[in-house]
Amino acid sequence: MKSALETLSPTRVKMTVEVPFEELKPSLDAAIKHIGEHIQVPGFRKGKVPARIIEQRVGRAAVLEEAVNNALPTFYGQALEENEVRPLGQPEITDLQVPATDGEDFVFTAEVDKRPEIELPDFSDIELTVDEAKVEDEAVEQRLTDLRARFGTLKGVDRAVQDGDFVSIDLSAEIDGDEIDSVTGVSYEVGSKNMLEGLDEALVGMTADETKNFTAPLAGGDQEGRDASCTVTVTAVKERELPELDDEFAQLASEFDTLDELKADLTAKAEIDAKFAQGVAARDQLLEAILDKVEVPIPESIVDAEVHSHLEGEGRLEDDEHRAEVGESTRKGLKTQLVLDAIAEREEVQVEQQELIEFLVMSSQQYGMDPNQFAQSLDQEGQIPAMVAEVARRKALATVLEKVSVKDTAGNVIDLNEAVPGTEGDEDEVASDADDAQAEKADA
Repeated sequence: MKSALETLSPTRVKMTVEVPFEELKPSLDAAIKHIGEHIQVPGFRKGKVPARIIEQRVGRAAVLEEAVNNALPTFYGQALEENEVRPLGQPEITDLQVPATDGEDFVFTAEVDKRPEIELPDFSDIELTVDEAKVEDEAVEQRLTDLRARFGTLKGVDRAVQDGDFVSIDLSAEIDGDEIDSVTGVSYEVGSKNMLEGLDEALVGMTADETKNFTAPLAGGDQEGRDASCTVTVTAVKERELPELDDEFAQLASEFDTLDELKADLTAKAEIDAKFAQGVAARDQLLEAILDKVEVPIPESIVDAEVHSHLEGEGRLEDDEHRAEVGESTRKGLKTQLVLDAIAEREEVQVEQQELIEFLVMSSQQYGMDPNQFAQSLDQEGQIPAMVAEVARRKALATVLEKVSVKDTAGNVIDLNEAVPGTEGDEDEVASDADDAQAEKADA
């Protein structure tokens, strides 16, 4: 096999591939054998039909079609390797010339987008500035309030709804007189703003058994974004009573015996979170700085295909303004991947199995799936290599982050080794520790 490479642009090439008949013949023989196993010819046992008879029976075109379909990926892959092309997306196969008679060459051309050549500069001169890792008293108090809320109790009240109350509601939405959706007996925290736009404003001031109408854009479904006529009925109003802040609460909500110990622990966790926030801010700033320093040609056909798929899924193919927004974010996302991949190669980043496992566990939690089922699903879909690449990109960025200057707004040099993953959700851990603490005290 021989191939010729033509560069169409920095991100697209065309390969003309010529395969001698001798190299295609094993695929022809395999096609004839496969077809022969599935046809019956009088006078011959299945699988024992001569090649000449098979070609007469099904036609040479059918044999060639199966042979070419099976052989094409192999020859295409060899051409990629021979020309050191790293493809992006699927190729466009054209000018297919199959051998009409024995001895003729098999010829085809393949156009494909490829990874562009990226020149990476020295990033060590980048300087980053992040906020100071200060822990305000208000932040600790908020953690304490959140923890109290977890141990609070709901009590029915006979008054108008206020912000922060919990209400039981019936809710329905319709467009042009047609009901789109409805729910009954839903519990909702007023002020959380996690349902329909305008619902919280409508609820404030209502009383039990009162009904009110309001208009809101739908947040999901086939009618997402369209204004709907909504009707809400309050069936019950409750307020949350918080436990007193004392040593008894500390013992209930944590492993600590005193409120002072609990506050000290929450303060320490807030300090860790503040340092973690510095690390996140530094990482985000660094990525933007890297993208500003590196020029990357972007394959527009890849972008166009991604944008079309995105808009088609949303049913917004005719929304030119949204198309521009999606196009911009898609280009930036693709550029980010290409640059980080290039850094990973330059830094010879390797992904250890344990690192991949930790990433899969973290990702599975985001999807609310069992880690093993999540990993099996990815494996079945052939997505494990993409996960490995994502871990490599994260490590590549971290490698650069170790080489740049990071200071806070006060001019202090930041040690990013201290910016470890913080305690997001630590209030949950504190609360779950309460059971262990109570059990230990019971055993004592």
